[in-house]
Amino acid sequence: MPKPKKRSNRAAGGQHKNVQAFSDDDSSIETMSHCSSFSDVASVVEEGTEVDEYAAQEDFEYKLKGFIDLTMDKSAKTRQAALEGLKTGLSSKILYDFIMERRMTLTDSIERCLKKGKSEEQQVAAALACLLCCQLGSGIESEEVFRTVAPVLKSIVCDRSANTQARQACATYLGLCCFIATDDVEDVYTTMECMENLFTKQYHSESAADNCSALHIQALQSWALLLTICHNSEVKKKLDIHLCKLPRLLSCGDVNMRIAAGETLALLFELAREADADFYYDDLEPLTQTLKSLATDCNKHRAKTDRRKQRSVFRDVLRAIETNVFLRSIFELGPPLLLDTATIKAMKVSREERHMNNSAAFKARTKARSKLRDKRVDVGEFY
Repeated sequence: MPKPKKRSNRAAGGQHKNVQAFSDDDSSIETMSHCSSFSDVASVVEEGTEVDEYAAQEDFEYKLKGFIDLTMDKSAKTRQAALEGLKTGLSSKILYDFIMERRMTLTDSIERCLKKGKSEEQQVAAALACLLCCQLGSGIESEEVFRTVAPVLKSIVCDRSANTQARQACATYLGLCCFIATDDVEDVYTTMECMENLFTKQYHSESAADNCSALHIQALQSWALLLTICHNSEVKKKLDIHLCKLPRLLSCGDVNMRIAAGETLALLFELAREADADFYYDDLEPLTQTLKSLATDCNKHRAKTDRRKQRSVFRDVLRAIETNVFLRSIFELGPPLLLDTATIKAMKVSREERHMNNSAAFKARTKARSKLRDKRVDVGEFY
């Protein structure tokens, strides 16, 4: 009896089959079912049979091609699901050759989704732009991607009428794309200026926290990342502007902003010392006191989880200051106490030893008190 023919997902001639446009009812369901299949791409062959890696890779790339086509669909749900599928795919494997052949198409699709899409679609498209730059690496190709999507990302970041979460995502991925892709220092400076226009608003914020603090945090972190690749002369300019103002953010009502400000300050001090060996910060002592208070914050009006997170971060900062010669010189803490591992271990007392010592001390204390309370003790013994 002849075996039934194996059904193929491909049309005749090795070409893609025509993808039917999804209706509003089933577009997200069907497309997302494809997206969820990425976790099983490596195991497309049934258990117990020999895995054909070439066939699995071919099937993987075939699905990606389908998602690329669906990014141009009229349905917003379909486009977003396709972007999610591409994001998952590009996050799971290095696909340089595959992407190089479709770089322009992918770039155009991302740009179109950023311009045409709403909040969630823009967030995924921005993340996909960053993944595209990561896949291409530092070079001409990724720089062309950056120059195409950067103006759109900046437009969304600066648009006060745009969704805050979309602006936050664009601020994050704009900084990362710039860090990875561009070799033009002017692109770096203009991107940093875009971020400065956002987070510097926190310098003058009167409220404990506002609805844009998350956006300002991402802008500050992207700005700090790009500062690490700036020339020393530019670093000095930024230090003159921000080093005296950033400590204000340590009293911000948002714990994440306080943490971001603390981490950025540590970076600024490090860059300042690299740029100028004689660097000195005039308000060092009050800043140190502020850092210590944040590391031991017990204010009840703040959430317990926020206090725990803040203390953990700033304890690490202080611990690094106490054991790092370079940082100790910045904060004028003197030379570190040099102890090897064996000495530190020997200084530690085990739990059992502590218990025995405490028990012995308790017994001695009880015995002494009992002797003093004993009425039969000669009064003369006390004089």
